Amino acid sequence: MAGRRLNVNVGVLGHIDSGKTALARALSTTASTAAFDKQPQSRERGITLDLGFSCFSVPLPARLRPALPGADADAEPGAEPRLQVTLVDCPGHASLIRTIIGGAQIIDLMMLVIDVTKGMQTQSAECLVIGQIACQKLVVVLNKTDLLAEGKRQAAIEKMTRKMQKTLENTKFRGAPIIPVAARPGGPEAPETEAPQGISELIELLTSQIPIPARDPSGPFLMSVDHCFSIKGQGTVMTGTILSGSVSLGDSVEIPALKVVRKVKSMQMFRTPVTSAMQGDRLGVCVTQFDPKLLERGLVCAPESLHTVHAALVSVEKIPYFRGPLQTKAKFHITVGHETVMGRVMFFSPAPDDFDREPVLDSFDFSREYLFQEQYLCPGSAPAATDSGEADRKAGQAPEGCCPRQQWALVEFEKPVTCPRLCLVIGSRLDADIHANACRLAFHGVLLRGLEDRGYAESVLPTLRVYKLKHKQGVVERVMDDYSVIGRSLFKKETNIQLFVGLKVHLSTGEQGVIDSAFGQSGKFKVHIPGGLSPESKKILTPALKKRGRTGRGEAARQEDGPERPEPAQPVALSLSFKRYVFDTHKRMVQSP
Repeated sequence: MAGRRLNVNVGVLGHIDSGKTALARALSTTASTAAFDKQPQSRERGITLDLGFSCFSVPLPARLRPALPGADADAEPGAEPRLQVTLVDCPGHASLIRTIIGGAQIIDLMMLVIDVTKGMQTQSAECLVIGQIACQKLVVVLNKTDLLAEGKRQAAIEKMTRKMQKTLENTKFRGAPIIPVAARPGGPEAPETEAPQGISELIELLTSQIPIPARDPSGPFLMSVDHCFSIKGQGTVMTGTILSGSVSLGDSVEIPALKVVRKVKSMQMFRTPVTSAMQGDRLGVCVTQFDPKLLERGLVCAPESLHTVHAALVSVEKIPYFRGPLQTKAKFHITVGHETVMGRVMFFSPAPDDFDREPVLDSFDFSREYLFQEQYLCPGSAPAATDSGEADRKAGQAPEGCCPRQQWALVEFEKPVTCPRLCLVIGSRLDADIHANACRLAFHGVLLRGLEDRGYAESVLPTLRVYKLKHKQGVVERVMDDYSVIGRSLFKKETNIQLFVGLKVHLSTGEQGVIDSAFGQSGKFKVHIPGGLSPESKKILTPALKKRGRTGRGEAARQEDGPERPEPAQPVALSLSFKRYVFDTHKRMVQSP
């Protein structure tokens, strides 16, 4: 390629039939081996079924020159540097959301294509959600303006522009530029001689909006592969986008999904041979032969730099447009890179005292304690029901409505996935009705720690200190003497009270006691109070004390089953609190010292 170049990736996303592929064609000067619906099935059905790639280039704006690679071995001396814009044409059909998510993860800027005659549609909204997760900049393209009546065209464009501005108001793309075009005047059946309208203005807008991309040739090589095919006599070609590091001719690369290492024989960028490429570049890599059918898409990396994981600890955020709660133990479609697999989730939060702690998005701390949640905590989460016999405080609701600044999920994959650390994770309900006007994307996050050991449940999870906080409430039924009381309503009849012997309980009158033993067979128990009952407590409990003072000690069992006896003048509550660690194989109950 003549001259030094900076490659940026621009996603073309939108609802099916909004004219995305026609727009990519109108913008592009060079097509890749996978562009403009080259698949026979795409042509047959008239829709995009996979990611398409094409590009155009313009002189490199001065503001982007700091991101230009310092030395480009393929550049001609003295040639003017160029900005190469790679267009990632994503399918618009709802059933292909996995492919759309894969495409969105490799872009620097997103073009949201809207059919100006229809406005926002279901997949337009999903693409907007994906854009908010995966990229920082947006340009809205109002396509098919040629279909508007000429006399009312400008008014209709202005009306749709206002609607889109309102849609973007509550997103991170508020104030994003909106531009009208007609990528294919007259529609697909119109003659090729019909010139696209507004394309030069769109190229000018894109050039001004493209952010300075982060490009770092250091670090291990990692490439997201989206197409794979063989060339007879040369080898197998993998095309994709470099996510990190760099690659040169002669390097060895690993294909983790196939567990093989291959040598790089040749490389091209949009049909131009190159000797090296770096993060952000769109590349075709020819390696020694393997069956391309074994790798439709996936990752290629520096040897031994990626690992296959069976589960992961992920920092998560709920997508606000998803209806309903995110429940622990629920299954979601988990997208990691170009892979989408089923996974079961368990949500947890910081301990209540750490709710305001600064989020950490680059590591997971196994030394901290975490609070189990029945569901992801959101403002206004409904309180979970509690059993009247055992007043356990169920997890899943933020205390007094406040929410932690960071929450996590343990994601257990139904089949192992290969992915880099700190990669984007998206949880979806792709089995939901695609015709329903509802967002299927449920949560997104960052993969902080992958669990590589197949036996992670025994080797790793016991070190994950996630606990359930149990609170039980009972009442003092009567006093035995100055140092012991009988309690009830803390346990069910069938509970093995022996497991709770030695745990501390608190009386609402201020004393602290210790569960001493069971009392009879109906779930009552004896509490020893080391410091003794205070005079005030005795006064509260006096009515019961006098009544029971006349009863002989040997009648305890008969009292147990006898008629109701007078309660203390005021009910005295007994409370028992303890932690139980979710992954503790011994199921111990732990109390604070």
